[in-house]
Amino acid sequence: MPNARRRKSYLPNIVVTISLTIALFLIGLCGLLTLVGKRLSDVVKQNVEMQVYLNQDLPPATIDSLRGIIMKKPYVALRNNQPQVTYVSKDEAAKRFLDDTGEDFTQFLGENPLHDAFTIKTSENYFSESGLKNVQADLKKLKGVFEVEYVRNFVDDVNRNLAKIYLVLAVFVVLLLIVIVVLINNTIKLSLYSQRFTIRSMQLVGATNGFIRVPFLRKGLWQGLLSAVLACGLLYGTVELASRYVDGFGLLLDDPMKVLLLFGGLVQLGLLIGFLSTLQSVQRYMGLSQNELY
Repeated sequence: MPNARRRKSYLPNIVVTISLTIALFLIGLCGLLTLVGKRLSDVVKQNVEMQVYLNQDLPPATIDSLRGIIMKKPYVALRNNQPQVTYVSKDEAAKRFLDDTGEDFTQFLGENPLHDAFTIKTSENYFSESGLKNVQADLKKLKGVFEVEYVRNFVDDVNRNLAKIYLVLAVFVVLLLIVIVVLINNTIKLSLYSQRFTIRSMQLVGATNGFIRVPFLRKGLWQGLLSAVLACGLLYGTVELASRYVDGFGLLLDDPMKVLLLFGGLVQLGLLIGFLSTLQSVQRYMGLSQNELY
């Protein structure tokens, strides 16, 4: 019989821990998706390319001079302090076309109509349609440049879609937090319901409110901490599985510090929810009259 009572008293605490763990895991998952989305956005921004086609039959000295001018432009991306400017000759471009399509257009045209070109990766600061237009206009002013092209509307589409994704995730997290607070509050109230008379007895013998709160708040903090640790463990397992079975997923989480900050945020959130929910529930029972306790 005592074992049955003990199990019965433990059940509400287990329900609180499981409920809070699931809620924190879902919030952490949203945070993880945000980190992946941000990193994916950065990868896309770092690989936006602009094609600078040169006039026909430019001498090598002029091409080298143009390369030097372009490499000094502030909108050219740097990787390991190296400007991301690549020269593609018209013969190399024709060879790439032949490799991709299997057709040699020079045989029936009798000549290679392509242009020598520079492929430029732009800085993330210019990742907008207006920014790329300004870059295009600046490059067109250079002597020896025939045309400057990039994929239009792609940048704005990416930015709009990312904004929508972040908005949906933010709304989901806010709604989830509201549900968590209501759910955990009700669950903790139920878990403290069986101890309402204990609280009342402590009041009758002269215990201060602070003395009464301390053991319950400790338990609430412990539940919050345990739930956060379990949620972080589930998230870590999710990351490991995704890295193993989803190609390239590990590259999107190449900054472990951000993941650690996410885990730290979950621990703080778990402690905060456990503390505030327990405090609110204890305060409620401490304020009830003798008749209301029944």
